[in-house]
Amino acid sequence: MTDQVIPNLKDTDIDGAVEALKDMFPDAVSDDTREGYSGVMVDKSRLVEVARTLRDHFGFDYLSSATAVDYGQPVPDDPIDDPVIDGSMEMVYHAYRTSGGPAMCFKTKTDRDQAEVPSLIGVWRGADFQEREAFDLFGIRFPGHPNLKRILLWDGFQGHPMRKDWKEAYYEDEQKPFGSRWPGGHVHRAEEKNAYGKNVQYPADFDLGKLTDVSEERLYAGMGLGVNVEDLSDNTALKTDRLVVNLGPHHPSTHGVFRMIITLDGETIDELEPVMGYLHRNHEKIGERNTFLHNMPFTDRLDYISSMSNNLGYAMAVEGLLENGKRYSPPTYRAEVIRVLMAELTRITNHLWAIGFLLNDLGAFFTPALYAIAEREKILDFFEATAGSRLMCNYMRFGGVASDVPDRLTSVANLVNDQVRDFNTMDYLTELINESLPSAVDELDEYLTDSEIIRSRTIGVGHMSAQQAIDYSAAGPLLRASGVPYDVRRADPYSIYPELDFEVCTRPGGDIYDRYLIRLDEMRESIRILKQVLPRLERTRGENIFAGSKQHTPRIPIGESYGRVENPKGELGYYVVSAGDKKGTQNPWRYHVRAPSFINLTPLGLMSTGQKVADVVAVLGSIDIVLGETDR
Repeated sequence: MTDQVIPNLKDTDIDGAVEALKDMFPDAVSDDTREGYSGVMVDKSRLVEVARTLRDHFGFDYLSSATAVDYGQPVPDDPIDDPVIDGSMEMVYHAYRTSGGPAMCFKTKTDRDQAEVPSLIGVWRGADFQEREAFDLFGIRFPGHPNLKRILLWDGFQGHPMRKDWKEAYYEDEQKPFGSRWPGGHVHRAEEKNAYGKNVQYPADFDLGKLTDVSEERLYAGMGLGVNVEDLSDNTALKTDRLVVNLGPHHPSTHGVFRMIITLDGETIDELEPVMGYLHRNHEKIGERNTFLHNMPFTDRLDYISSMSNNLGYAMAVEGLLENGKRYSPPTYRAEVIRVLMAELTRITNHLWAIGFLLNDLGAFFTPALYAIAEREKILDFFEATAGSRLMCNYMRFGGVASDVPDRLTSVANLVNDQVRDFNTMDYLTELINESLPSAVDELDEYLTDSEIIRSRTIGVGHMSAQQAIDYSAAGPLLRASGVPYDVRRADPYSIYPELDFEVCTRPGGDIYDRYLIRLDEMRESIRILKQVLPRLERTRGENIFAGSKQHTPRIPIGESYGRVENPKGELGYYVVSAGDKKGTQNPWRYHVRAPSFINLTPLGLMSTGQKVADVVAVLGSIDIVLGETDR
């Protein structure tokens, strides 16, 4: 293979690319022939070589997702009769071309007892945090990774919680509904049977009274800072000319419980490492205990600013599995129109919020944020009238949406002098989309874009080139502000986006200022889309919002699916696997979230090196993270 001259295959379609790849690596690459699965299996001894070939010769320059799956038996005494459950661990990768097109899905297997997979960080830097997550939650080691350590859990955590043989201290059953509560209805709070102090588990030889926490020392040592943290705790003078500063986790500028370890040379940043996981609640383990439908409200709690879009990505992933069944009906046209309406309104609410709080981070405390929030409230009024909630909407369903858009937006008076809201919905949306939102975006543009303070604090700060953005798997405004015209709505279209007229916005600078401008651009494009959605919403009034019959706990055909959407913060992907029952399952075997807030932090150190301490707060704000999605 190394002596072979490889042709340029960057324009080959997926099927052609798969066949060409198998021809190049006949002993290492084969089709994934499992029922409901796609892509190729790669021998792990050739994984790095195959990945580099996909990048360099096939044009798959963008690693979107890398996650692990445990195909071990959850209950060895009661084994599942399914050949897919073969006791192995598997890494699953989805790579794309930034020129557009579907995914190249490739996988590699490893033994569970000695789980090791070669690191792909030398091919795509975006594999960094994703491999650390797989190590943390599954125990897979990645030889060649320069900084392999836990990322969401602390060093003293016992075990790897996403493995099928790991049981939490308050474990009841593998899947919901739990037998203790269904069908008998004996509901109780978990806290009633798990007293404080008994709801965690420690290693067998662990003595809490003799605890000496060394996780901080390991964290600093792993950075290679040249600073002995033990020397900092005694009364001797600091023996280095470099200073270690912790920003967060309890700091208003870190957008939640997020921490940055920074080494400084004077006021200039030499190195920065993000430290996260303080809000981790093992969202994905909960998702594998739940039924497929149970997970819909849990997606609200990822990026809680963008719950409608979170719902949409998950619905599309499960619908990808349902397509394998005989009785599947795709969402109706009206359902798709409503989905796009909600998604684009969500994009505007997110970008208004992001710009407002970026100004907070620059020091304009709360006044710009309040201007932005005021307009956002009008969109949330519509969400509340339609879904019943302003933030945690729980609105999308497999095959449609939960309810139609109401004829009127109404409210009730709780106090004597309350103003009661009562608007015709279409009139409300027409005024909002044609008058109110454009005016609000123009107002932000007028007040902020030419501000001398904003320009001096943001232009040339936090720079990331187009190639670096691709290499680090950056997504959304962070990617497009570096000049890369990659948007899932155009690159791999879904719903009714192919019939809508809009542009993929880019900016060439790759700095904080262009990330601010790109969000203004994208709000204007969202308004352009919404103006095209309005007549479609009017034209489809009275049509069905749900395909087929509503099933509260449908059986999902076996197989795998990766559903992704262009969320306001970037690509949000869900990798779901249905396995364990040939008749179809009600609970996901694997439920993984490709969270843009998490992966977009990978280049934070790159963008911050050489900047000042005050700048790092603005760099973080320009990424626009939500810790509920980062930590999951």
